[in-house]
Amino acid sequence: MLTVEGLHVRAALFRSIRRFFYEKGFLEVDTPVRAPLLLPERHISPVASDGWFLQPSPEQFMKRLLARGCRTIFQICPCFRAGERGSRHLTEFTMLEWYRVDSDYCDLMRDCEELVCYVLDDLAADDRFQSLLDRSCLRTVAVDPPWERLSVAQAFARHCPETVEQALATDRFDELLVEYVEPYLGRYGPAFLVDYPAVCASLARLKPNDESVAERFELYINGMELANGFSELTDGVRQRARFAEELAILEHQDGQQRKMPETFLRDLTAIDTAAGIAFGLDRFLMLLLSESCIDQAVSFGPDELG
Repeated sequence: MLTVEGLHVRAALFRSIRRFFYEKGFLEVDTPVRAPLLLPERHISPVASDGWFLQPSPEQFMKRLLARGCRTIFQICPCFRAGERGSRHLTEFTMLEWYRVDSDYCDLMRDCEELVCYVLDDLAADDRFQSLLDRSCLRTVAVDPPWERLSVAQAFARHCPETVEQALATDRFDELLVEYVEPYLGRYGPAFLVDYPAVCASLARLKPNDESVAERFELYINGMELANGFSELTDGVRQRARFAEELAILEHQDGQQRKMPETFLRDLTAIDTAAGIAFGLDRFLMLLLSESCIDQAVSFGPDELG
């Protein structure tokens, strides 16, 4: 649970983020929190809501706004994922997402660099937060751009006893990433883990000159993953094939038949080139406050709701 001082910091953080995007000409949008159909992703467990589902991300509707003609949009909203509980995970959490057309994942990485520096400078200009920032773990890392860009293959070679290929062959990629690689990322300054294996692409496009990897990255600071961004796959045929694979796996897991997101796929073809990113605001506030548990970065933790 946040203190009163912490609530002021959280509010100032949200104001600063909004100013950053307003100054860059982004349109703030809001989209439905509940939907009858979600994009199929095997690694995300949705939260049911009266026969529908609470959003694990606003992604599907924000992309449909791009298809409608929006060019640069952002949103701060609650998201929900079942089974996510730990020192860095909440079932209900706050996400910042932004999307831009005629862009790729390199543009998003530059956005991240500019956003974090802007917010830290903005908060530092407020006398109320001087002592807090002096104690913040973000003061112990160098945030001046450019930030390190490390490929997944390089990170595994540097920190993990197995190669990426071995990890994928034994279905231990995520486990080994968390155990051996993540703790070393962003220790001395923010770092981008880039170019994920193609099988981890999900909704990201593959690199035109090397289709063994996807144009996807995750941002880390002090060993904590803050953001997941990528160049969007806007090829409806390829995306349908990926969804079909996900649906088959999900139906095998629980025996429930699911529908293909036809409306999303229809709208996807109206988008040319685009990029989008999800940025965890509760975790960012954890770093600002030097907290070790995400419960201390929200107004009420799950154990304080009863």
